[in-house]
Amino acid sequence: MTEPTITQLEPMPGDWRRALAVVAHPDDLEYGCSAAIAVWTDEGREVVYVLATRGEAGIDTLPPAECAPLREREQRASAAVVGVSEVEFLDHRDGVVEYGTALRRDIAAAIRRHRPELVITLNHRDTWGGVAWNTPDHVAVGRATLDAAADAGNRWIFPELTDQGLEPWNGVRWVAVAGSSSPTHAVDATPGLERAVRSLLEHRTYIEVLTEEDPEMYVRGFLTGFAEAAGERFGGKPAVTFEVFAR
Repeated sequence: MTEPTITQLEPMPGDWRRALAVVAHPDDLEYGCSAAIAVWTDEGREVVYVLATRGEAGIDTLPPAECAPLREREQRASAAVVGVSEVEFLDHRDGVVEYGTALRRDIAAAIRRHRPELVITLNHRDTWGGVAWNTPDHVAVGRATLDAAADAGNRWIFPELTDQGLEPWNGVRWVAVAGSSSPTHAVDATPGLERAVRSLLEHRTYIEVLTEEDPEMYVRGFLTGFAEAAGERFGGKPAVTFEVFAR
């Protein structure tokens, strides 16, 4: 009896210069794909982060007014580790982000501002591989990002953005979803994995509440475990996976 063939993942498209990563919370990108982002910035590509919230509802022992600036500082430090200098926050409320035109408009505006060819977001489906329930914020932001990639190019959707000087941008060629249970593409994580570990460790306040394990052991185990598992479908190389939607 022959072993079933494992479907191999394609390399990510490489003919782009600017990417915009749009997620719900501080740490979403660090858990999802920062090793790939480190590789891309090393290659001279520009990556900008846009976060829907400041993660202010993420730490039970800290009231939101104290938590938000702390998590913002951690996110900016985390982004810097992987070569990202520009981080924006849309100031939707953590935990109750709503999918709808307001969110789509904010993300479409960010796409028009930064004019990326590649847009990155996080798993927008109800579950993580049918095993764990996803959060409403991830679902809302992921779906709105997929929609906003088209909204950004249509001058008759959100015409007020044009009035604000944000001309339509129809140059998004791909939307790449990190953390998808149906990945199609991958990036070799090897050159960026150590920086991905350091990047996630910048969220130390959040991690220390999340687990009683030593933070570095927890972070290294989490990121290397997922990268090595993904590598089974990418020529045996540790990998960051994406489900890519071409436009």
